[in-house]
Amino acid sequence: MDKISVYIVASNEAEAAAIGDALVTERLAACVNILGAVRSVYRWRGEIERAGEVALIAKSRADLFDRLAGRVRSLHSYETPAIIAWPIVAGEPGYLEWIEAELLPD
Repeated sequence: MDKISVYIVASNEAEAAAIGDALVTERLAACVNILGAVRSVYRWRGEIERAGEVALIAKSRADLFDRLAGRVRSLHSYETPAIIAWPIVAGEPGYLEWIEAELLPD
């Protein structure tokens, strides 16, 4: 099954940790890296906003994306959270096998 990396941005460290813990505990992600503080500049409702946020990258499978995204939305404080997936096109075979072994069965 196709592996994906999912980029998520949380409002703070506590929210990022709660999201990461839930995704791994529920086997929607094999691993979540909490990368730490990022500065974001974006347009929201016609205004330029600047905010400190915390970035995460979750390793999962494409068929789990909708469930993963739904779980993130349920835990997230934002009205429209960033939840973006991209394919893992190559990787160390043992690591890719480990990801598969740690996720919900397909």
